[in-house]
Amino acid sequence: MSSSEVLIVGAGPTGLVLALWLTRMGVPVRIIDKLAQASCTSRALAVQARTLELYRQADLSRHVIEHGHRVAALNFWARGEQAARVTFDAIGAGLTPYPFVQTFPQDEHERLLIERLAMHGVSVERRTELLGFVEEDAHARVRLRAPDGSEEECRARYVAGCDGARSPVRTAIGAGFRGGTYRQVFYVADVEAQGPAINGELHVDLDEADILAIFPLAATGHVRLVGTVRDVRAQRADSLGFADVSTRAIEHLKVEVGKVNWFSTYHVHHRVTEQFRRGCAFLLGDAAHIHSPVGGQGMNTGIGDSINLAWKLACVLRGAAPDTLLDSYEVERIGFARRLVATTDRVFSFATADGRIADMVRTRITPIVFPRLLAIEAVRLFLFKTAAQITISYRDSPLSTGAAGQVHGGDRLPWVRAAGSDNFDSLAAMRWQVHVYGSARPQLKTWCADHGVPIHEYPWAPECAAAGLARDALYLLRPDSYVGMADSTGQPDAIERYCAARSIRSLTDL
Repeated sequence: MSSSEVLIVGAGPTGLVLALWLTRMGVPVRIIDKLAQASCTSRALAVQARTLELYRQADLSRHVIEHGHRVAALNFWARGEQAARVTFDAIGAGLTPYPFVQTFPQDEHERLLIERLAMHGVSVERRTELLGFVEEDAHARVRLRAPDGSEEECRARYVAGCDGARSPVRTAIGAGFRGGTYRQVFYVADVEAQGPAINGELHVDLDEADILAIFPLAATGHVRLVGTVRDVRAQRADSLGFADVSTRAIEHLKVEVGKVNWFSTYHVHHRVTEQFRRGCAFLLGDAAHIHSPVGGQGMNTGIGDSINLAWKLACVLRGAAPDTLLDSYEVERIGFARRLVATTDRVFSFATADGRIADMVRTRITPIVFPRLLAIEAVRLFLFKTAAQITISYRDSPLSTGAAGQVHGGDRLPWVRAAGSDNFDSLAAMRWQVHVYGSARPQLKTWCADHGVPIHEYPWAPECAAAGLARDALYLLRPDSYVGMADSTGQPDAIERYCAARSIRSLTDL
């Protein structure tokens, strides 16, 4: 019977990122997918700033930026005319190396991840389906259906369900998936077009109660139309074609479509599973949470799940920490997933509300009020930070403790670029490390050298204070670049207490 450390079920972005991160940390993986090939179409486009930050660990950010499209502004249309324009430039300046919205189609995204995995000798096993598994002797005994239809049994220390909304892994562990289904039918169309809205920016039509948005792609004149229908057409979703939904785009946003490359429809749910972990099985991405595409959060959240779980699996499998470390995955990710689903549901419900008053709010009030709200710095920063996912914090996690300055254990490390240095450069290493802004105590330097923990000392600058960091404090960073511990004394015994309280035996075995 074959065996693997981690069996990953599902080869979308979530599963591929988990496989790539684990492989780079030296963990043998097996990744399967029941589809014969990767999808040549895609729904997910937006790659948020936090994902680009984390992608530096695998040298992916540069490729995504070079081959994707940077969106400079958001435009609102009402009654067939452009009603408002809001620029993204400089909103996030000083907060992240990536203060913009990036589009990069999911199919291209998956190809990039598959290519990087292949460089490490890992390939997706296609047309291979999970039939079920049982846990025995701290392992999973798994049944698979091979491409030729035969059944195979194998063993895996852990099973990662990255297998979508109808997740067989979720079914196998008996986790509920509470929520509902939107009555609207979503459609996606990849088209080549021209017109005033085909200018490389994001455009949203506020008329009526059906959403319509235009997302720019890298190639000139290529855009992605995303919309909804809720009338009698929704009852025949499977037979809808582009001709059935194109009139509104043509009339409201003045889009002249020259060619339709592909078109698809789908239903969207708003659900969160009751458990992200049960025994040796984990749920990630759409298998754990699914919501409307408002804000472009779905794929990025699944990728965040994978990077959160990957280093913890590596620590446990290398004997550096007990299995209980893995319980923090659910603690840290389920709360964020619940908030995200609730938020996107409220926004989507508002955007698709029926009635004369709702229509007036969308077409007359929003184009006037929204740009004025964004003129207020606090509002602008809040919206950018939320959409970019740089506000995600794990302060309530058992892996988080302490505070120094405004930075707490569990926070994303603030980005600081000063005096020719970028404090995110060191985060490309998938390992525990120590940051000090100012002067590190000699005993801390000695402790780090003796224990093989990298220490990075950055000159104190006004930018450090502006970011909320404390001078000469100790920040212990987890392998996913979040702050595990913040300690204002800068003494190494704080690290020893942190590790002892969590039974972490080593900060170097990854």
